[in-house]
Amino acid sequence: MSNDKEIKLHDLTLKDGETLLEFPCEFPIKAMGLACVELEIAVVEIINRHVEDLGEGAVKMRPSKNGKYTAITIHITARSKVQLDAIYLDLTACEHVSIAL
Repeated sequence: MSNDKEIKLHDLTLKDGETLLEFPCEFPIKAMGLACVELEIAVVEIINRHVEDLGEGAVKMRPSKNGKYTAITIHITARSKVQLDAIYLDLTACEHVSIAL
């Protein structure tokens, strides 16, 4: 089977430190864990360490269907890949956070 159209493949591999994001940008950070006040406090404290000013309504919490887990989504203005990497390192190191997305 011949194809007259030329197919070009692009290398989408990123080198260390590269990202497809353009900064600054709006970015949602999501953390999930067992529903408890400590989770909520820890996640907000971690984000506040890395973000100067959270806008009003930036933090949304949603319980799971049975209420055992809580998903916390915080919308931030991300300034750099380094900032995002630091946030995710801190979230994944937190004993109350099961998953960070």
